[in-house]
Amino acid sequence: MQRGVNHFAMLEQLPAREVDAMLNINVHAPILLTGLMLPLLRSVERAMIVNVGSTFGSIGYAGYATYCASKFALRGFSEALRRELADTRVGVLYVAPRATRTSMNGPAARALNTALKSNEDDPQTVAAAVVSAIAGDQRELYLGWPERFFVRLNGLLPALVDRSLRKHLPLIRRLSSTPFEEKPKP
Repeated sequence: MQRGVNHFAMLEQLPAREVDAMLNINVHAPILLTGLMLPLLRSVERAMIVNVGSTFGSIGYAGYATYCASKFALRGFSEALRRELADTRVGVLYVAPRATRTSMNGPAARALNTALKSNEDDPQTVAAAVVSAIAGDQRELYLGWPERFFVRLNGLLPALVDRSLRKHLPLIRRLSSTPFEEKPKP
């Protein structure tokens, strides 16, 4: 089973094959799989499509340009599909976790989270929140405070968020400066 793909690297450091892999796993696969499963999902009494995005699907973040693009796309797909299926018994839930303690985050990403004192959730906490959101027939689930606040703030005042995040650029550049091929694999 393939898991999500997330590479912490400045765009010019990311080989094209890694960009393709990220878009294939994080965008193409969920869209194509959903299309294949829709006939089955429509045939049952009640169904829920759950797309796991990220806070970075609502806030563009330096060092994660391609990852953000993939999660923005997944969020847009989820919203459009929810509207497309509004007159059916198939619901769509978009889940946006914040940083989560998984092997998907490499050493540089973990170092960035540590340096920024970013909150990280364990996978069990995220899974329990997702199950609760499914049971509650929610449309969206954004995990973590202050991340939920920054998603809303970015929607209203993106220039303010731009200024706030700009101060992290030197740290992001330093931690992402190792050539991609030399970074340890998670």
